[in-house]
Amino acid sequence: MTSIDLGRPVQGDVVDLILDDHRRFEALLRDLRDSSSDRDAVRRALSALHVAHALAEEKHVYPKLRRKGAVSEHEAEHGEEEHAEGHQALLAVLELKGTDTQAFDDAVEELAKVINHHLTEEELTILNPAREEVGEQARAELGDLFVKERNAQLDADCGSLAQVREIVAAAERAGKLDDDEDDSEE
Repeated sequence: MTSIDLGRPVQGDVVDLILDDHRRFEALLRDLRDSSSDRDAVRRALSALHVAHALAEEKHVYPKLRRKGAVSEHEAEHGEEEHAEGHQALLAVLELKGTDTQAFDDAVEELAKVINHHLTEEELTILNPAREEVGEQARAELGDLFVKERNAQLDADCGSLAQVREIVAAAERAGKLDDDEDDSEE
């Protein structure tokens, strides 16, 4: 468990809740780059939030938005692939012993690149359509499902090193992690 506050929302519009987490990711990445911060605590907090957020989106948000026609199957699958890439980059940061090495800085830079790319793309291709094509009530109901799952995952210590290793291994088995860096973007 981590001492860094990751927020415990209990309800809200799913788009706003996801955006709140996106801003938390950006703040945690800034703290991870800051050599004067408790980088070990920050990486544990980032891991917990990344895993909880991704699992909640994949379990509730993406399937519901697909059923409502707000996002395509391709967009949902691409989001899951980007979550897997984020978990993989996160694992590289978690597995490093020290937090004051060039290897750590390099791993953090890669993690930031992967997460920032995903945040931008998700906000453009998933959250905008959700805003425009899904009604307020449905977004609120989806927000409830999202926060319940997110908070339950946080309570279950979802971002542990062992858990992230298992998530990455499962993503590899499922073919969500390609070796080629850039698969064709539309």
